[in-house]
Amino acid sequence: MSTPPRDTLLLVNLGTPDAPSAPAVARFLDEFLSDRRVVSLPRWLWRPVLRWLVLPRRSPAVARKYAAIWLPGGSPLAVHTRALADAVQQRLPQVHVDVAMRYGAPSLPAALERARARGGRVVVLPLYPQYSTTTTASVADVVDADGAGVQLVDDYHDDPAWVAAVAGSIREHRDAHGPGEHLVLSFHGIPQRVVDAGDPYQRQCEASARAIAAALGLADGDWTLAYQSRFGGGRWLQPATQDVLDALAARGVRTVDVACPGFSADCLETLEEIGMMLAERFAERSAGRSGSLRAIPCLNDAPAHADAIASLALRQFGAAESCTL
Repeated sequence: MSTPPRDTLLLVNLGTPDAPSAPAVARFLDEFLSDRRVVSLPRWLWRPVLRWLVLPRRSPAVARKYAAIWLPGGSPLAVHTRALADAVQQRLPQVHVDVAMRYGAPSLPAALERARARGGRVVVLPLYPQYSTTTTASVADVVDADGAGVQLVDDYHDDPAWVAAVAGSIREHRDAHGPGEHLVLSFHGIPQRVVDAGDPYQRQCEASARAIAAALGLADGDWTLAYQSRFGGGRWLQPATQDVLDALAARGVRTVDVACPGFSADCLETLEEIGMMLAERFAERSAGRSGSLRAIPCLNDAPAHADAIASLALRQFGAAESCTL
């Protein structure tokens, strides 16, 4: 007796090393930084630089950073993404919810193959609220190469349920710990040249930030948008999160809250870069004023986040069904 077709929702995140070790980090960075969407330099120029300079130099240092945040169940990104998928699965019992990573394991091509074997419709939802050619388009490259018939969610940067979930998480944190003097909404940076070429990422980050601030009832002077995680040379989106925090410390702000709405799950960039490195830097620059940076956790598997993702998926399945009528 044949198994009836079953629809699949595939949640895709960026990826992570499978261990906090230099060899594992090197394997992950090799795949990640070999993607032309991420680094657009000519292959003949970039590959030797990556293999012989970047990976040997960066992998041990990055591995130490991962070791500082590693969870008993593995990388925080993998743990939280799996937990989110489980929460969404509870809300969509009629759909099979699966997880894939664009780089590393579980691999996106393998997940798409499993979805095809189920025989139903397939919706791929990259867990990047804001679209960028450096992230969402890279997922689309794999989906397009794997065959037709897959529906891709491009972005959800202004989705009301997602905005409400982010604002709610910030409000809950401030209710529990008291409001900081200033809120920084920190998004992952990309090179300015990518935006100049037409990438909508900056525009969508700004729209997300304005919507979140409005939902919180914040005045313009109460919050700042910034961009973190610069890699390599050239001009990146401004202002840089580090520079914003330095300026706030110099201004005498003692307590700053930092939320990262572009990250669906806590990871190296939120836990180590914001919660450790920049928190320590802010405290040092606030010496004598007891400065404190409070990193607000990402949505992870929060019920409101799972609700928003499930709603997005249902709308996409509905759109896919209407296209076949």
